[in-house]
Amino acid sequence: MGEILKTGLKAIEDEIEALKIVKKKLGKNFEDAVNLIYNIKGKVVVTGMGKSGVIAKKIAATLTSTGTPAFYLNPAEGSHGDLGIILRDDIVIALSKSGETDEIVRILPYLKRFSIPLITITSKPDSIIAKNSDVIINMGIEDEACPLNLAPTSSSTAQLVIGDAIAIALLKLRNFTEQDFALLHPGGLLSKKLLKVKDLMHTGDELPLVQENATMKEVITTIIDKRLGVAIIVNNKNKLVGIIVDGDLKRILMKTDYIMDKKASEFMTRNPKTIDAEELVAKALKIMEGKITSLIIKNENDEPIGLLHIHDILKAGIY
Repeated sequence: MGEILKTGLKAIEDEIEALKIVKKKLGKNFEDAVNLIYNIKGKVVVTGMGKSGVIAKKIAATLTSTGTPAFYLNPAEGSHGDLGIILRDDIVIALSKSGETDEIVRILPYLKRFSIPLITITSKPDSIIAKNSDVIINMGIEDEACPLNLAPTSSSTAQLVIGDAIAIALLKLRNFTEQDFALLHPGGLLSKKLLKVKDLMHTGDELPLVQENATMKEVITTIIDKRLGVAIIVNNKNKLVGIIVDGDLKRILMKTDYIMDKKASEFMTRNPKTIDAEELVAKALKIMEGKITSLIIKNENDEPIGLLHIHDILKAGIY
């Protein structure tokens, strides 16, 4: 094993050991922090300087994306006017291994003046910032993975993991679901996977509805006009009885010389495939599996209320 790989593996092992320390340290203080955040009316402000500031930004982003509104505050900028974004109903999470970060110390009087709760993630529970906190989460990290014990490595990893743990605990408390996550990530792959049939289906005047006693000329006209490659066949009570797709027309014309005056009921496929509007589009795609191109959505009275075409699914980017 080369020296470079050894060094890299040693750094990883050191950080793993650091996380084991963090795991042993977490207790009621962690529960108190999570409950405090859960019960606030406002938002979470995460602050930290340097590498801790970078981690603070990530924690704020993770909290926000999992149902807990949060943002990052640069404490240095806070002392120059940005403290105004912290409101009375908010809570602050401060990241400082030493618990003595000057820029955070300077904003403590403001937090005290307006009774804003403070949670500190630190390795020094006797520090200035910790002593002015409502909840202290002691990481217990003394040594960094950096061989010089200077660059924040083990400590920044510990901060990140604790932040993730807080976010996940809050997610659990809020009963945050995949659907909630998708709503906050409309441009993401998960959002596409969680699309429901009702989100993509054609409805109302877009539906290619044809009475079962209508002529095949009307069927063909409807298929052409609605441009969905299908006709949904209903009876005189508007209940679903069959379907005719453009592929059927080709097969019919190969067997029958003249079909224009014949009834739709003579050529329709009975008991067509259907799906509930609340089902995931992913399930609809699985049902199609390259064999059919359209699924009909009906209500509890067997009346067709929607149509989902394979092209709608592909256009939405679901494969």
